[in-house]
Amino acid sequence: MYSLLLVLLLKLPVTLTNSVEKAAYLTVFHIIFVFFVWTYWKSIFTPPQQPDKKFHMSYADKERYENEERPEVQRQILAEMARKLPVYTRTGNGAIRFCDRCQLIKPDRCHHCSVCAMCVLKMDHHCPWVNNCIGFSNYKFFLLFLAYSLLYCTFIAATVFKYFIKYWTAEPTNGRSRFHVLFLLFVAIMFLVSLLFLFGYHCWLVSQNRSTLEAFSAPVFSSGPDKNGFSVGFVKNLQQVFGEEKRLWLFPVMSSQGDGHCFPIRTQSEAQNPLLANEEQWEEDGTEEGGQHNYQQGTSLSIEMET
Repeated sequence: MYSLLLVLLLKLPVTLTNSVEKAAYLTVFHIIFVFFVWTYWKSIFTPPQQPDKKFHMSYADKERYENEERPEVQRQILAEMARKLPVYTRTGNGAIRFCDRCQLIKPDRCHHCSVCAMCVLKMDHHCPWVNNCIGFSNYKFFLLFLAYSLLYCTFIAATVFKYFIKYWTAEPTNGRSRFHVLFLLFVAIMFLVSLLFLFGYHCWLVSQNRSTLEAFSAPVFSSGPDKNGFSVGFVKNLQQVFGEEKRLWLFPVMSSQGDGHCFPIRTQSEAQNPLLANEEQWEEDGTEEGGQHNYQQGTSLSIEMET
């Protein structure tokens, strides 16, 4: 992508003769490029968020769990620990989701990344493009990175295409210009097509409120697997990732709802929701967790009213 920038900047003075057109191209290009680099930087250097310490085993529970050899008793120990935690999802056989390597009860939508060697909240996938694990803390940044990359390539392809037609229908003034324009257009279209499929797929995931992992393996609840278990409607699904402040949607700043540990569930009402029924058991003092409880309660009530 950086080579595209260099080639375009070198070719514009030769190809374009209108000063206004030159200025317009360079201005728009650099605005898109700044957002492209900004979102790329945030995707790379935003660390994946790990579960809170209350999901980790205490020393006493860890010792009791490791000394117990009977699987059914181990499952009972985990179930006792999970009663005070906001967890809905289960393993395929109905057990509490537990990470042996991190020694913690996994929050909903949390998975262990073997590359990062840690559990990641709302893990989507480990991306080699950014050499980072994409999850709750940086999923919005990754989506914006794809969007601005797509816009970046589209702008290059659109502005170069007419010169590509011109150079193949008339003799170019410079013998090397034809190759430069052809190369620039080819690379831009190649990235554009690839990004179009990837970005479209993630847009579909956001609209369904699913992660990449959940698209391949549906989350399991107490009532069984449900691929749409976290989907609460198109608008609310968007707000889960981008937040309620629409003016922040296009900027790579953190605006996602919640804290990554618990999420609204489509199939549960207020009376059935363990988060609300047992809130006094797991809620701790502090403005952050209190705010999260208010957010969770308000979301659950709105879902109940809609249904």
